[in-house]
Amino acid sequence: NISPLLYYTKKQTEKISNLLSKPRQKNSIGNHIRKTLNLSGARMALVNETLHPIQSDLNKLAHSLKNLKVNYLAAQPIDQAISTSGGVAFSALDNKLMLRKAPQVFCVGEMIDWDAPTGGYLLTACISTGYWVGLNA
Repeated sequence: NISPLLYYTKKQTEKISNLLSKPRQKNSIGNHIRKTLNLSGARMALVNETLHPIQSDLNKLAHSLKNLKVNYLAAQPIDQAISTSGGVAFSALDNKLMLRKAPQVFCVGEMIDWDAPTGGYLLTACISTGYWVGLNA
């Protein structure tokens, strides 16, 4: 479970409600939530998927946002994965990303055990660690 969507304490559900009670002008409730609470695309997608339709009662909406949970059954099989977790621990690498126990063996990108969103971050890490190893190999 990923909970809560917003990084407020339980006592701050009222704060969320107060923020959402600001006039929304011509914005849809979804855009109002996104702009007022500064939700990223992924967080807003979770709101749209899990709180559909979005409540018009601001106290109930604030409570729902504060207590949003994402349930999943299991991870997908490895052959269907976009990316995976795990890899070589940073502690096993030196500052050149070379394996301490296997000199002249370098690790880059997804070989290294680190977590980040897929997409641009993953590509950037693969390219930048490859560049770093290229300079230091």
